[in-house]
Amino acid sequence: MTDQFSARGSSAPSPVLLAGQVLEWSLGSENLNSPAGSADQEVRRMSLPRCVGGLRPDIMTSAERMEAVMVGLRPDRVPFNLFGAGFSARNVGYPVEVVYTDPQKCLRAQLWTGEQFGCEPTTGTGYASYGAYEFGGEIRMPRSRWESAPSIVRPAVESEEDLEKLDLPDVKDAGMIPTLMGISKLQERLGLPISCGISGDPATNAANMVDVNRFCRWMVKKPELAHRALRLSTDHIIQAWDYWIETFGAERVSVGVYVTIGANQIMSPKQFEEFVIPYQVELHDRIRDTGIKGAMFHICGEQNLNLPMIRELYLGTRQTPFMLSFGHEVDLDRAIEMFPDSIICGNVEPQIIQNGTPQRVYEVTRIAIEKGKSAPRGFILMTGCDLPPMAPGYNVWTMRKAVSDFGFYD
Repeated sequence: MTDQFSARGSSAPSPVLLAGQVLEWSLGSENLNSPAGSADQEVRRMSLPRCVGGLRPDIMTSAERMEAVMVGLRPDRVPFNLFGAGFSARNVGYPVEVVYTDPQKCLRAQLWTGEQFGCEPTTGTGYASYGAYEFGGEIRMPRSRWESAPSIVRPAVESEEDLEKLDLPDVKDAGMIPTLMGISKLQERLGLPISCGISGDPATNAANMVDVNRFCRWMVKKPELAHRALRLSTDHIIQAWDYWIETFGAERVSVGVYVTIGANQIMSPKQFEEFVIPYQVELHDRIRDTGIKGAMFHICGEQNLNLPMIRELYLGTRQTPFMLSFGHEVDLDRAIEMFPDSIICGNVEPQIIQNGTPQRVYEVTRIAIEKGKSAPRGFILMTGCDLPPMAPGYNVWTMRKAVSDFGFYD
């Protein structure tokens, strides 16, 4: 990042998944589609620099802070993103399932929670079991207090014959897509960054489609079947991205790319090279060729042996870099060393936030911040994966306190 401190007055867009700009709707309204301007003081309070609970006052708004990071300028402090729509729903009194069924409550929960903790909130959603429901299988919504996302009841493919007969679904009606599109249209109406919640992870989506155990066996014994599932999965992701681009324009859309089942706990590096990299290359090149400006690349779990291959993918440009989010298994020092031209995100371990003491949460957050601040292209503090829905609110607040104590760049 440059030494210029503030991005105030910059006209560059912020094509990111993270929200924070002025919201033209009333916090008192039950309907987010209601006309703007009915309670201006309430509406605009979220866009002001905050001083909450004795924290050091912010100099920038959330929107200015994210814009600074995206264009390579130094913000006032490290941005803090809550990677947890389910936590946000629980936090405001909603059941977790509304994140996947009700666009208005999904956005409201994340914006209110972002306001409460003084962070840079997300407003979209997605889920790691993507692919089963979209290709004709069955899922169930989270029920227990510990569940944060839908789970698979029945995969779309239960035999080799099922896979041979499987075709691409209608992209506008498949599975969760109508809800995800509803969220994006509401983001557009509210002037928020537009995020495509489709899971850009061909291998994980293919495994969800056919059952993870079956997919792993096919990789070893019948790789041609694994590749057929991967082909369908990749083509579906590309069709879905094209649907978002046609609806909103590539320059306004942010997408998520992931590697999850490719983690070294499940795949060897050799399998990763054969079954993950070729399809990731297609997606990353698609981002480049269509002009999509915003991409979050979540590198989930133990991926240390895969990082040299990931480094060879298209990861944006110096002007429009990908945001790379790492699990706690990848040390931030190594991530920064290997990806100096990317915005580094991460990577506090979620189970520590769930089960640790506030003192432990504060310390691991401090370590992440102090490492992350050395990232030459910028850093965003996040959890290493989804924030557990039942994480103690005070532990999340402790992360915000660590941002106040250690995250400023002066």
